Amino acid sequence: MAGHAARTTDLVLVTGMSGGGKSIAMHALEDAGFFCVDNLPPELLPHFLKLEQESGSQRRVAIAVDVRSAGSLPQLLLHIKELRLNGVALRAIFLDADNDTLLRRFSETRRPHPLRAGATEDGDTHRALQEAIALERELLTPLRMESTVIDSSQLRPAQLRAWVRDLVRVSGSSLTMVFESFAFKHGVPSDADFVFDVRVLPNPYYDRELRPLTGRDAPVASYLEQQPEVRLMLSQIGAFISQWLPNFAADQRSYLTIAIGCTGGQHRSVYLVETLAKQFAFHGQVLKRHRELDAR
Repeated sequence: MAGHAARTTDLVLVTGMSGGGKSIAMHALEDAGFFCVDNLPPELLPHFLKLEQESGSQRRVAIAVDVRSAGSLPQLLLHIKELRLNGVALRAIFLDADNDTLLRRFSETRRPHPLRAGATEDGDTHRALQEAIALERELLTPLRMESTVIDSSQLRPAQLRAWVRDLVRVSGSSLTMVFESFAFKHGVPSDADFVFDVRVLPNPYYDRELRPLTGRDAPVASYLEQQPEVRLMLSQIGAFISQWLPNFAADQRSYLTIAIGCTGGQHRSVYLVETLAKQFAFHGQVLKRHRELDAR
């Protein structure tokens, strides 16, 4: 199978929780020029890649798989590992969201969950949906562990499309570092590998002139650069990442997400993300995300 797959220019596997945003992700990839196949049975993946090779096609391919193929997921995991062992730059993207967000999305769209048979014995349809989500999360956990996770709980559709496009633009040949700012008041991103809390740092919000600005603006950057605590925090976070980065690269990780959080996700966390992204630009593959700013 590896010989067939190696001829595919770009192979992206999109999966995740029902209601997590897979349809939006697939539309983004289609707009980016990918040939998209929705809900391909995992057992057909080797045959599909063989057909692509035999046709001489060099098109970029995105394949969506969800819990409807739950019975074949162990087989899919074997295919993923085999492809990667044979040098195929397969990107697996897992779209996730917290349970409250998933419940709200299903309630708003009135879509049935693929694992939900109906109400429970006592007629509680809400609890039946909760149980279906819990079962789906359990079934998909092994696939999630093999994937780059995007937590769409706080993302607008336009943000999600942009983040997916960013992920597939970078080369899969080395570890990609993702620096993400966020606001603790809106929840911690579940896709983060490391989370650093910078709410203890001096807050530009309390300066009337700096309040409407962001950590990307020069006056805020200048203010924060002058604070000894900020310089110390940057130095220590940078040293920690530098110390452990080779280990993650040696572990054949595709992505490492470092989330920096402050109260509002506007000043301190944004400044630290911008600064750290520049500091590690030598690494080659660096992405920046600002969850709260990008939502504006």
